[in-house]
Amino acid sequence: MAGLLFNVELTNPSFVIAVLCIIFNPLFWNVVARWEHRTRCITRLFGSPFVGCYFVGALLIFLAIFRSHCFTEAMKSQPHLEALETPTAYYLGMILVGAGFVLVTSSFLALGFVGTYLGDYFGILMEKKVTGFPFNVMENPMYWGSTANYLGWALLPFTEKIYQNKEDSRKRK
Repeated sequence: MAGLLFNVELTNPSFVIAVLCIIFNPLFWNVVARWEHRTRCITRLFGSPFVGCYFVGALLIFLAIFRSHCFTEAMKSQPHLEALETPTAYYLGMILVGAGFVLVTSSFLALGFVGTYLGDYFGILMEKKVTGFPFNVMENPMYWGSTANYLGWALLPFTEKIYQNKEDSRKRK
């Protein structure tokens, strides 16, 4: 593990920005949620808990897209292990991204927009606890799915170079 960490360029600007985004997003999510729950300021500002929730949800989606972009750029700019330049690593990355996508998407569909994006902090409660897929398979499927996505993405930038090089050599022939 120490050898793996030795290869990480901690001062790379894209790495630093990605780390800051990874730290900022859940911190922002929780601070805004608790602040709204205590003060109802966002609800009063927008005149409706639903409009406030949709606004915060849209902001959280934007932050998640930005975080994902920063993460991908950081992974591309880091040194890579040649042991990961294999079709196995590529397919494992694709499987992880696919599994993560299924977990995150099915969680979102089960909870809905308001259930996913802080509706309970805005006082918008669901009629009953969600117990269908994927919540009947595991607790916190959205967290596990997101983790699988990022692990899969971490494998893909390395192995994309293999297939890009193969394509380039085919075109030259």
